[in-house]
Amino acid sequence: MDVSVFGLGYVGSVTAACLARSGHHVIGVDVNPDKVAAINAGRAPLIEPGLSALIAENVAAGRLTAITDPAEAVRRSEIGLICVGTPGAGHGRPDVDSVERIGQQIGRAVDTRAVPFTVVLRSTVLPGTTDRVLLPALRDGAGPHASRVRVAMNPEFMREGTSITDFDNPPFVLVGSHDEGAVAVVRSLYADVRAPFIQTTTRTAECVKYASNAYHGLKVCFANELARIFDALGADADEAARIFLMDHKLNVSEAYLKPGFAFGGSCLPKDVRALLWAARANEIDVPLLSAILPSNVGQVASAVEAVLATKKKRVGVVGLAFKAETDDLRESPMVSLVETLIGKGCDVRVLDRTIAMARLVGANRQYIETEIPHITTLLCDDPTALAQHADVLVVGTLSDDARAVLQQVPPECHVIDLTRKAPLPASRMRTGFEVCVPS
Repeated sequence: MDVSVFGLGYVGSVTAACLARSGHHVIGVDVNPDKVAAINAGRAPLIEPGLSALIAENVAAGRLTAITDPAEAVRRSEIGLICVGTPGAGHGRPDVDSVERIGQQIGRAVDTRAVPFTVVLRSTVLPGTTDRVLLPALRDGAGPHASRVRVAMNPEFMREGTSITDFDNPPFVLVGSHDEGAVAVVRSLYADVRAPFIQTTTRTAECVKYASNAYHGLKVCFANELARIFDALGADADEAARIFLMDHKLNVSEAYLKPGFAFGGSCLPKDVRALLWAARANEIDVPLLSAILPSNVGQVASAVEAVLATKKKRVGVVGLAFKAETDDLRESPMVSLVETLIGKGCDVRVLDRTIAMARLVGANRQYIETEIPHITTLLCDDPTALAQHADVLVVGTLSDDARAVLQQVPPECHVIDLTRKAPLPASRMRTGFEVCVPS
């Protein structure tokens, strides 16, 4: 394929060289003439292991060249990859001016083409940037020829220092687009890359890149904060980490990493508090670990706000225990939710048939009597009774009862699915916690 790569920084230079190695004819484009000159001389414009040799090989083979004119690149290629920088512009706001500018330049150049030109945004941008910035820029530049442009989002997952290896062995090739023609072009572009090819929406593709980078930063800080605590307690933090990482069932896995409601129970809250106490006792600052419990409380507050925003008072709740198929109410976020709603004047009814006062003993009974002493007056006997009561239905745990209630509530009943996974009737659509009937 004839490919143009706009922006010859880390992402653009590596992408251009690796695609040229795959046999594509690649034109690198940059406003900096020094970068262009370096590429044409067979040198990398930056320091990255193996990159200069790869560029030299492909320049010599005639598969890679560089220019400063975006319009010429569009005329000579069938697909353009935007790899320009999106640096911070203050207060965390990314600067996407370069994305907008190159989009306009590409748009103005497509009027010379008789066939569609595929534009692939590879720069890291916040969700919505492709739709809000790039597409309008392309249309503004192309004017009446806007239909000649296809657009896709294709984030990269390369690390500086190992970028060539990462290009060759990514976790997946991710493409966000509703345009099947654009997706087909991108699929052909990466035909030599042996990794799963995943197609999704543009905004989801933009999200995944940020989720990945945030999680990487989270892991570094998590490991370092724990190490400081363990070191202070006289433990071998490196050995603890080695053993921790051997658990691919719960620790290094998808467990607990799916969006849903807050955590609770007899272990997680208590043990996080214990770690924080140990940190304070040893005068260790652990801001990441310290944010876990407030973040969890904030999740409950968001659910309360979602219920109160409906302006309805009759609330039905499915699930009271902190986890489905248990009767453990200790530090259950659902208990906190119900207690708060009662305090706000809501008429709450609860369906959770694993909770039976006759079977509750010890800590569970004490917790109910302390937190919600009138629990027996809140319990419903069956899904029909709850559906008849609720102007707002809160799904706290997935169960057969939850499915039954969802099938029985009328269309005007507001549904708030805290699990984000409840099976919904076809007449309802999901937006985060909140579920509504399309107008």
